[in-house]
Amino acid sequence: MSDAAFVLVDDVKIVLDSLRGQLRRAFGAHYLYETAENVPEAWEVIDDLHDDGLRTVVVVSDWLMPGIRGDAFLAEIRVRFPDTVRILLTGQADLDAIERAYDEAAVAEVFHKPWDIDALTATIRREMKP
Repeated sequence: MSDAAFVLVDDVKIVLDSLRGQLRRAFGAHYLYETAENVPEAWEVIDDLHDDGLRTVVVVSDWLMPGIRGDAFLAEIRVRFPDTVRILLTGQADLDAIERAYDEAAVAEVFHKPWDIDALTATIRREMKP
């Protein structure tokens, strides 16, 4: 079993299913692929992983979700887990939100929906620390 996980956060289930399948094909069984449909659920998943001794190595989050926006969520991920690769997906973020994602969350990249899976996996591979 893997000791590391990707956490994928989006309020649209079909997006989560698609993203999880694409990343699983790209990175294989070396990682767990956990999903959450909102930020509170994502924190639950991350806390459970941590409690089980597993590392969250990548968080991919949508920007526009109920309650907490993805840029604010990823900024908190940066504080709590600074070595975790942070990526923002968006179909609707404005330039200010994208700037905040880079400045406050230090995201590796912002990808617009529909994302290019080759570019996304290349970014993750580049950013992951051995």
